[in-house]
This record gives sequence, C-alpha cells and structure tokens, in this order.
Amino acid sequence: MNTTKKSLLSSATYLQSLALAGGAVALLSSTAAFAQNAAEEDAASNDQTIVVTGSLIRNPNLSASAPVATIGAQELELRQSNNAEEVLRTLPGAVPSIGSSVNNGNGGSSYVNLRGLGSNRNIVLLDGNRIVPADLVGRVDLNNIPLALVQRTDVLTGGASSTYGADAISGVVNFITKQDFAGMEATVSEQITQRGDGNVFRADLTMGANFDDGRGNAVLSLGYQNQKEAYFGGDRPFSTVTLESYDEFYVAGQGSSTASPSALDIGGGRTRRQVTANGQDISPFYSAFNFNPYNVFQVPFERFNMYGQARYEVADNIEVYARGMYSNNTVNTIIAPSGIFGSSVTVPVSNPFMTAAQRTYLCANADTNTGVAGNQTLTGAECAAAALATSPSDPNYRAFTFGLRRRTTEVGPRVSNYNSQVFDFRAGVRGNITDAIQFDVSASHGESKKLQTIQGYVLLSRARQALLATNPNTCLTNTNGCVPLNIFGPDGSITAAMADYISDNATVQENTKLDQVKAIISGDTGISSPWAAEAINFALGSEYRRYGAQQSSDVLAKTPGELGGAGGAQPDIKGGYEVYEGFGEIILPLASDKPGIHELTVEAGIRQSHYKIQAAGNPTFDTTTWKVAGTWAPTPDFKIRGNYQRAVRAPNIGELFSPVSTGLTNLGTDPCQGSAPVTNANLRAVCLAQGAPAAVIGTIQAPTAGQANITGGGNTAVGPETATTWSAGLVFTPAFLPGLSGSIDYYNIKVKNAITTPTPADLIAACFGSTPTNPSASAATSAACTAIRRNPITGGLDGDPATTGGLFGALSNLGTLATDGIDLNLAYTTGIGTVFGQEGRLSLMFNGNYTHSSKFQATPTALDRECINQYSVNCGSIQPKYSFSQRTTLGLGPVDVSLLWRWVNKVRFEDQQLAEDLAAAVAGGCTDPAGTDPDGCMIDPRFRTIKAYSWFDLTTRFEVSKNFDLTMSVFNLFDKKPPVVGGSVGSTSYNGGNTYPSSYDALGRRFAVSARLKF
Repeated sequence: MNTTKKSLLSSATYLQSLALAGGAVALLSSTAAFAQNAAEEDAASNDQTIVVTGSLIRNPNLSASAPVATIGAQELELRQSNNAEEVLRTLPGAVPSIGSSVNNGNGGSSYVNLRGLGSNRNIVLLDGNRIVPADLVGRVDLNNIPLALVQRTDVLTGGASSTYGADAISGVVNFITKQDFAGMEATVSEQITQRGDGNVFRADLTMGANFDDGRGNAVLSLGYQNQKEAYFGGDRPFSTVTLESYDEFYVAGQGSSTASPSALDIGGGRTRRQVTANGQDISPFYSAFNFNPYNVFQVPFERFNMYGQARYEVADNIEVYARGMYSNNTVNTIIAPSGIFGSSVTVPVSNPFMTAAQRTYLCANADTNTGVAGNQTLTGAECAAAALATSPSDPNYRAFTFGLRRRTTEVGPRVSNYNSQVFDFRAGVRGNITDAIQFDVSASHGESKKLQTIQGYVLLSRARQALLATNPNTCLTNTNGCVPLNIFGPDGSITAAMADYISDNATVQENTKLDQVKAIISGDTGISSPWAAEAINFALGSEYRRYGAQQSSDVLAKTPGELGGAGGAQPDIKGGYEVYEGFGEIILPLASDKPGIHELTVEAGIRQSHYKIQAAGNPTFDTTTWKVAGTWAPTPDFKIRGNYQRAVRAPNIGELFSPVSTGLTNLGTDPCQGSAPVTNANLRAVCLAQGAPAAVIGTIQAPTAGQANITGGGNTAVGPETATTWSAGLVFTPAFLPGLSGSIDYYNIKVKNAITTPTPADLIAACFGSTPTNPSASAATSAACTAIRRNPITGGLDGDPATTGGLFGALSNLGTLATDGIDLNLAYTTGIGTVFGQEGRLSLMFNGNYTHSSKFQATPTALDRECINQYSVNCGSIQPKYSFSQRTTLGLGPVDVSLLWRWVNKVRFEDQQLAEDLAAAVAGGCTDPAGTDPDGCMIDPRFRTIKAYSWFDLTTRFEVSKNFDLTMSVFNLFDKKPPVVGGSVGSTSYNGGNTYPSSYDALGRRFAVSARLKF
C-alpha cells in the first residue's frame, strides 16, 4: 500500500507538525511506537490535504487556538474497535451515551456525549462536513462511520458554531478519512468474551488507485460486522436477579409487579393481590417478576457498509471530487416479556378460567360498578347468580373491573428490530483562484431511513376483548378470531393460541433528510504584519442547509397503552427547517522570531444564520455566533493558547414538532406512597387533586421498577440556546527532553436558554416543595401539582398511559447548563537501544480529565443540580470528577506490546436525592431509615458508593511481513467485575443488570484477534 498525492491546494504537513504550528496535540495516537509500516503510513500521509478541526483555514504553518485531542488510526487498531462510540465513550471528559451497552432505551443508533452536556449538543463531522442525522433529534449515528478508512479522529472541546454552525456547543467530533488511498487492504477480526458469548466478527476490504499520472484517485471500502448478544445473568451472577436498589435482597417488592401469575390492583383501598402459584386462589402479593435474565448487556448488531471517494484534476488548478457512503445496520434490543401493565380490565364473574375461590374473593372485594364511587362488591347470592350468567343480557350478569398486571412469559421476550439505511453523497469542485487563494464549492444530499419492527408485544385492546368471555372457546365479542384469555392460572396457563391472538407486530418508520450547499474562499491575503513571517489568512463563505424528518407509526404503535410495556405511544411527527448562513474567519500573525516572541497570533470568526421553520406562520429567527482567540509562543518549546466563543444550538425537529404523548421516566419514590398522606392533610389534598381515589390513600405504592409515567412533547415556540465557552491552556514540547509533548487546558462552558425538560425530582419539587412529604396548603391548587395525573385505580404514577399521565414535563428555554474542568495530555517516545537483538522503542501516553462541576437547572426556580461524581435518576450517565487513560507501548523490531490502563475515581449516590428520600421515609413512618432501615425505604448503604475502578487492556501486534500483520488483545485483563448498585438507582437506559454497563465493563474479560493483509 502507498498513499501518495500530487497536492493541488497546499503542501500540507501532518498532525505532528500541527502539534506545534497548529496547536493540536496527537496524544491519543500511539503511532510513534509502532514498527516500520506505521512510520511509512504516517510519512505517506504527510502529503494529504490538511483538515484542521476548529478552523476553516487550512494553512498548516499558522497556529490554531482550539484544544483538539486526536485518536489516531493506530490507536483504533490497538483497541480493535468495531464502532466509534466504543472508543469515544472511554475518553476522559466524555460521558457514555446510547450505544451497544444500552439495551432498554436503545433506539437502534449510537451517539457521543461530550462533557456530559447531552448527545444533541455536539456535531459529528466527516472530513469537516456534516452528514445526515439519524433521528428527529438531529444526532449522527456513529454506527455509520467507516472506521476502516478513518485516518484519525479529532475531538474539539467547546463551542465551534462560528466554524461549523449551530449545535457545536460542547464540541466537535471530526472523523478524518485517508486521502488518496492506493493499494488494497483487507482486515478480518474476531472477538469473544471469556464466558463464550458476545462474539463480534468484522471484515473490511479497502481498494484504491491513482490514475492519469496522479491527476485522479478513487477508493472503495466495503465492510461487514456481526455482533452477538450477551445476556444478563448466567456466568455474570451479579446480574442474575433484579436487585431493588432500596433493598438489596430479592423479595416480593423487587423486580416488576407486572408478574406471572397475575397481580391484581383491586382498588378501593385494598392492597395489591396475586394469583397463587398453583392458580387456585388469590393471595396477598408475594412474588415480583425477575426481568433481568431476559435482558442483554450487549445488543445484537449487524452492519453492511460501503464508502467511496474520488477526485480528478480536470484542468490545472481545478479539481472535482465526490464521496458517497451507504450503510445498512440492524440492531435488536431484547427485553423481558410484554403483558398488561396495570391497565384497567373488565372480567365477567362467569369467566370460565376463574376458580371458585378466586371468584369468592373478587365478589367480596372487586368493583362491579365503576359508575359509583368506591368498590361496589357482590353478596354471596349475587355472586352465585352471576357465576351462572353467561350473557350480558342476563339480569344476573356482572363483571369485575380491576387493574391487571400480568407478565405474558408465554409470548416470549419483547424485541425491537431497528433496520437503518443511510445514504449520504457529496460532490464539489475546488481549485486555486490565485497561487495564494483557493475556493471550494460543494453540495450534498443525505437520507436516513430507520424502520422499527416491534415484536412480542401484547395488544391491550385484544387482551380486553379476550377477557370478556363466559366460555373457554368464544368471546362475548367474537371478532378478529378472538381466543378467550386465561389470566387466573399459574405461569404457563396462556396457551399458544391465546398468545398468538393477543400479540402482534407493530412498526414505526423514521426518515430524515439533509441537503447542503456550501461555498468557501480561503487563503493568503498577501498582507502581513511587519513583525511576522506569515501573511494574514482568511476564509469567507456561505452555507445553506435544509433538514426534514418524519416519524410514521402504525395504529398499534401510536395508540396510547396499546402495546403492553412499550413505554408510551409513538405518534406521527413531521417537520423541517431551513438555514441560510454567511461566515468569515481570519488568522492574523502579529509577530514571529522576535525576542520573547517565537510566535504571536490572533484569530477571529463570525457566522450569521437565518432559520425558517416549516410550521404554521413560517416562524423565523436569526443567530450570530463568533469567536476570538490567540496563541503566544515565547519559545519554540512552549505555547500559550486561549479562545472565547459564543455558540448556539437551534431547536431540532423533535423538540419543535413532537406532539404531546405519555412515556416513561425514572422515579424511585412517590411523595404520596405509603402512610404519609394519612397523617398530613396538605399532602392528602395534593394526592387527591392529582386524581388518586380517596380509598387508596395510605396504600399507594412506589412506581413499579422505579419507572413512572411522564407526559410531554415538542414546542414550536422554543428558540435557540446560547452558550459562552472559553478555554486557556499551554502546549509544550521541551527541547531539553526530546520525545516529550503535552498540553494542559482549562475549559468552561455555560449554556443559557437551554431547551430542556425538568428532571423527575424537579417536577416533584415544583409541586410538593423542598420537603415533598410536607407540601404547603396551597399546593393542591397549584398548576405544578394539578398537571400531575395519577392512576385512577391505584393512585400511583405508573399504569396505563391512556389513563395515567403521570408527571408533566414541559419543554422550554428556561434551563441552564454549566460545566468546567481541565484536560491534561502527555506523550513521550524514546529509543531504548537494542534489546534481544532488536531496536527498542518505548512510548508513554497519558490523557486525563478533571471535571470541576457539571450543573443543570431546569427552570429559574428549580434546584441547580450538581451531578459530577454523583448518580441517580436525575443524573443520567455517570460523570466522574477524575478520569484518565494511560498507554505504555514497548516496540521491539516487528513486535509491539501495549498496555492500556483506564481509571475513574470513586462516585456516590446523589446527595440531594438521598436527603429527599430520607425526608420521605421519615414522613412515611419508616422504621429507622437513617440506620438499619428494615422497611427498605432508603437506597441500600452498599449501593450508595462506587469505589474507584481500574481496567487494563493488553495488546500485542506482530508485523509478520511487510504486507501482513496480526494483532491480539485481551480486554479487561483481570476480569474486573462491575459495581453492583441495584436496578433502580438510576435511569433505565444506563442503569441495567444491577450496574451501569456503559460506564463499567459488564462483559468481563474478552479476547480479540485481527489480521490485516495489504498491498
């Protein structure tokens, strides 16, 4: 293989030149430690057209002030990474987002979350250009990035909106592909866990060639990946059973109350009941459903991808170019079986599957007339007569109405199959206007089509129809091939015919489009400062973008509560917007090679944007983003850099156009649960005002499995967020210690007018006050309280979304976000002489982060919540205060041995949530909640902290020949087990299998091998 190019626009230098001249330090790349072919590849790449992340100016001799961390191709090889998200989530300062380790909450795509500010507040670029987003939120799916062609990945911290447009608030991830690839490279890799599961197979083939005496080049890359699932439990005993975070022992209250045999919410102030294990009677609730064994730590994933790019110099100084990518991905999420999750059902007293004992209990306790307050029960004589009445026209006919919680294990697990097809094409022309000024005009079109096929879900309407039966063969409404349903038997009592009738597939189609046109003129003005060697460089341009997105659901998916356990309806959504922009950037070298000034440079940039929303009245808004920055190198060895930027994020299509619907959120405790409302008149009034029946006061339960309903939607009135970001740092390559380079940077990001929804705790506090179990006298009539709607049967905050709105989370521009911290990067490479007859090389790399603070305030009156070093349902994914990765690589001739050490510090359960839980426990009459807590009202003490963690990955790379190399790795070398914190301490997306699998390795020791053949 060789990668040569007759450069049209500049004689560029590669990233290590930029370490001094451009300010980007390639500290995550282990290139220097590799054998001859790695050095050859780097040397060859020195001729590629430069892409400087964070700037539109491509002169490598000028300093750029942005702190950019770089992950080189060799680092990707060492990690044997199959997906970009897997690498990015382990970077110090990044926070794990949705990826292959997220099962319940994975929408079929993978994202990056820089600085913990949200996966929607950064931009993912390919060679400095946007690509089509994968969802209504405007995020790029990292599953589609062609890793086989990635030369390096730049991660820029802080705002970059003046350079790239809206959304670049927390930073930019820029994947730079190999340019002018010539030759052939084929790679095959295999990974498997020590436990024999989670197998990953990947194969890539890249072919390229120069033609017409180097005037043109074309390259094609094909890839395939197949990733198998890894289940909870089994050889991972920490995840075998669902551990309730408020009580570590597996008892009746743990797991899900949607169980098998059936659980019944009788209402009328009666506690939850359950069909006995033998299906003969009804007893107090005794066994929750252990849903853990059905879930997975690694989702199945299959990918076919194709990437091609070409260029041709049609005339002197004029070049046309194009690139296209296509990706076909399939992700399957696998979670516990569906069922009826607390929805109200009506069952005839003469139901054929009901035993005499069960009927006797229900006649004496269940409601038979919902039109009258309280449970209207039957006398013995009425019960006996109703048991024989098989037709609604019979005057003795009666029916029970209650909330049903039946886990349909007989139907099998719930599977959501997400098939994504992404196409993105860009073409353009570039060239020289003069020897010093260049132009680049390009256009692109991208489409993403994601089809979700929802399998194994129970249809509530059919279950209700099947329960209205008075004989075992036909239903009272005998349409649709109705099969009577047995909910009164033991687990397994639902026959195959019953299961087939009550379940069906549903579909949701999500399509997005992005059209872009961009024109840039950049170059050297020919004017320079009298004290500087370099001229003033500039870039001017304009850009047009048009976004469109649509979600289309079938009637089953869009009907609230129809799919049992789907987490809410998926309504139809359609929207779009256009952006017209003009921008400019300048880099002004002030002085160079003067006493005390080796280099002094200032830079500035501005972008004006006009947005037009495709909504009623065609609302518009304008934004202006800008930056000022500078660098000062007193000597060639040291450089001080800093920048200040104003960035924006425009509302995305989901935030603008999503209709109001009810879904799920996480909530550990409910102020109305337990006995607290019995003794507090104000609290009782609030619970009643929210729709709790008077008869259930004192018996309301905590949300099932820590999940409560929440109602919310988009808002076409929201405007753009604004952010101020600044950084200051030092880059050093001391001459007295050759081979050492490093940087240290402080960053500060503050977002105002943030488009946010309050956390569950914020919504509770807005209604109930700072002490939720002791609200004010006026709380019951406040809008914050009456917006919360409770289950009309149980009084809880979970249940049928058609009748239980739960919390109400309004979307607004009232939020603020803020984070700041320090990044420290060090790299050192040196020769160590001859060892065992081979030339030895030692490479050390350190990449560390200290995050001082990470705060979120949903509204001006809400708590300014600090989540750094803390975890809870309010804090999402874990963000440690200190984290680092350190790589040591020893090279001996054709062999390299590399050890990667990753470390995160100790974290704890959120202080504020712990205090609120204690107050609720005291008010609810719990026994000794601050001590032994025998009632399980508090997070169990051993789940309140996670100790500091270290992981080690060992990789050995053999250069068997010039054309063939072999890489073998052991990940999680010492088989470090993840921390156990139970399953309800945090949000469902990140807190699964009793741990945080995106933050802490839940798969255990894994083995990987890859082979690469190249010519």
